[in-house]
Amino acid sequence: MIKSEEIKEFAKKAGADLVGIGSMDRYDGAPMQSDPRYIFPEAKSIIGLGFRIHRGLLRGIEEGTYFAGYPAMGYASINDVYAPMVLREVGNLLEDNGYEAILYQNTSVRLGTGVGKAVSPDKPKPDVFLHFRISAFICGMGEIGYSKVFLTPEFGPRQRFAFIITDAPLDPDPIFEDKLCDKCKLCVKDCLSGAISAEKTVKVTVAGRELEWNDLDADKCSAVYQAGVPEHSPFMNDEIKAIIEKLIGRDFDPQKLPDNYKGDVWKYLRENMPYARNSWESYHHPPCIEGARGCVRACMIHLEETGRIKNLFKNPFRIREPWRYDS
Repeated sequence: MIKSEEIKEFAKKAGADLVGIGSMDRYDGAPMQSDPRYIFPEAKSIIGLGFRIHRGLLRGIEEGTYFAGYPAMGYASINDVYAPMVLREVGNLLEDNGYEAILYQNTSVRLGTGVGKAVSPDKPKPDVFLHFRISAFICGMGEIGYSKVFLTPEFGPRQRFAFIITDAPLDPDPIFEDKLCDKCKLCVKDCLSGAISAEKTVKVTVAGRELEWNDLDADKCSAVYQAGVPEHSPFMNDEIKAIIEKLIGRDFDPQKLPDNYKGDVWKYLRENMPYARNSWESYHHPPCIEGARGCVRACMIHLEETGRIKNLFKNPFRIREPWRYDS
């Protein structure tokens, strides 16, 4: 029988930076639409693979001079190119030892979740959405921080995940019990969209542990994540400025709202913001002009300064005052 340590050693040689293993019983109580046991009822284990986001991919956004690197190499390349290759190699190992392997990449859910018709009353609608942050927690890889971004003791907020659901009966890793997030709330302070609530939180129980994170405004987060805000985006015209300022609750000029804006900011940006359109066409991912300023950059800086993570650097990340337009 294949062993957990054999899986971990192989996965790291194949290119994963992090590997964790969880048991499927840790999903007890999960919503049907997010429970991977409906994908594979005979599954015994879930294998989590983590891939670092290089700190340098945030450098160009920090300096205001290179915005393509983070979405291209920090998102699309990991999710759509590198992680699937490692998933395949580890899946081959499991199959060679007689076990099934369901390879679940980060962008699997772009086709939609719960959009199909259930094949029977006792099953969820296709496609089942694997909650990546909760699954990483189940695999013992770290914790969900106050910002709702997953934190690991190795890289803090700088990684992406992929998973394998398998019937291999592997020894699970213990649930992560340390605390990385000290609720400094610098993520709240630095988030340009105001999407991270300073007071309202969400609590869920996973594997017998209560998890808590802020009650994130996903609409504000997703829009500003792509387009930025006027004082921190080199790619914003008056129409997009009006949409963003309306969405995040600022005063705005309603006469500058475009006639073809129907409330779907993702669709509008993709079709009418050249930088966003080019991003989708070039590497099938939205731009990240805001550059995760609060949830990743502020958190990363804090974790590095307090020595709470292992992957540290010879020089600090924030060397100069952050840039901004005066108006």
